[in-house]
Amino acid sequence: MKTFTIAAVAALAIPGLATADTTLKMATIEPSLGQAITMATFANVVNGNLDDVQIEVAGGGAATLHQIEAARGNLDMYMVSPTIYNFISTGKAMYAKEADAADVSKNLALLMWFPYGQYHYAVRGDSDIRLLDDIEGSTVFLGPAGGGAFNAAKGWIEATTGLVAGEDYEAITANWATGYQAFQDGKVEMYVNGCIDPCQQFIQFTETESIRFIGPEDHTGEAVDKFLGNFRYRAEIPAGLYKNQVNDGPVMSNDTAVGIGVRADLDDETVYQVTKAFWDNVDSISSDAPWAKALSIEFAVQSLAGMPLHPGAERYYREVGALE
Repeated sequence: MKTFTIAAVAALAIPGLATADTTLKMATIEPSLGQAITMATFANVVNGNLDDVQIEVAGGGAATLHQIEAARGNLDMYMVSPTIYNFISTGKAMYAKEADAADVSKNLALLMWFPYGQYHYAVRGDSDIRLLDDIEGSTVFLGPAGGGAFNAAKGWIEATTGLVAGEDYEAITANWATGYQAFQDGKVEMYVNGCIDPCQQFIQFTETESIRFIGPEDHTGEAVDKFLGNFRYRAEIPAGLYKNQVNDGPVMSNDTAVGIGVRADLDDETVYQVTKAFWDNVDSISSDAPWAKALSIEFAVQSLAGMPLHPGAERYYREVGALE
């Protein structure tokens, strides 16, 4: 994994941090992605407001791997989703060959949920592709093959349009950096990235190119409802978000929740102080991180996939009235 400075990722340098009595190890995904930036910003806020706790962030690798490492006690904090928590707690999918998965999942708890961000299905502004239904025969980047983002984008496209990856259109095999570069170079017609607006990749792209976010002709129906299930939901991408964005109206897309998971055996007082330090100071970052306005305590405390709140986090949420 790449270790990166929180200030560099979140653009929120905080000077004079005291030496911490407690150091927590947080692992997240590719540092350029919005979810990793959200988590790094969380750590940055906590580090700037607690003298005795320091969160060290390492970016890179898969959240599914981070999850089982946290469950086994090798990490303190990681990025969770309802789907991968459900998989580890039942010992299914990527955890089917991990004999201890269901048992060690009891050492996982939730600190907070936050929006993954709308999946942005992006084409160039002058592209003939105006709807997801138009990508038949095209080459696209959905995310790293086999990953959660790839499967979610592929599933939304199939549920709304009937188009199947590998049959009706080509989904390239690439990591996040290579996929974005392929879009910049014009080697793929559509690039997909789920993020809370404004997203760095689209800010950068629209400095020199026009962009159009596309949705399906119809986002209703039994197949769509089945795809969304209990953990996904429809979400609009507004017009006018980026320089050179050509959409003249909102575009319907899909979204889900992700969160910051912690070891359940972390000290209750430490988790309480960390949770409090973030939420009591989250308003201080909105000018430097405008996407932070999408974060809310109401979203954070949802009950998803049966993942329990850490008692320390729960204590804070009850104090502020987010839980009864």
